Amino acid sequence: MAKRQYLECGKILTAHGVHGALRVESLCDTPEVLCSLPTVYISRKDGTLAPYAVTEATPHKGGALLTLAGLQSREDALLLRGKMLFAARADIPIEEGSFLIADMIGLPVIDADSGRVYGKLSNVTPSPASDLYDVLTPDGQHVLLPAVPAFLDRIDIDAGIYIRPISGFFEDEEDGHAV
Repeated sequence: MAKRQYLECGKILTAHGVHGALRVESLCDTPEVLCSLPTVYISRKDGTLAPYAVTEATPHKGGALLTLAGLQSREDALLLRGKMLFAARADIPIEEGSFLIADMIGLPVIDADSGRVYGKLSNVTPSPASDLYDVLTPDGQHVLLPAVPAFLDRIDIDAGIYIRPISGFFEDEEDGHAV
């Protein structure tokens, strides 16, 4: 599967102050990751992405305050309210052994011992205790699996997500009993 060059990194909530700064909801692991980006991109009406140099960035109330080159007034900033911000893949810092969620979506979820494919990863939801993996089964059911060492064996970004679920997480399609 081809990796997308640009990834969603934030959503513009509103203007901040009178000089064109933006209050942004961070979609990155932390607001600091969003604040480290040198450039963000905003979709134009024709679907192409317009680059904006980040001239100032500060974590703020779980999100970030960003000042972008070219935005000079509150009115400029308000015109962008609700827009998604994108980051170039190359600008996103990724630690060794870590993966971008965007690259994991669609991977098969496989039993680490039997090789049984339970479905595909359809979403990852952060939660205080651990991320929750939403596994879409072949029969259209959504199963939430905590991404903790007790269940998660390994992630092979080229092959799949290998798990060791406990009884009851997935129904056996042949006889309807919990695995």
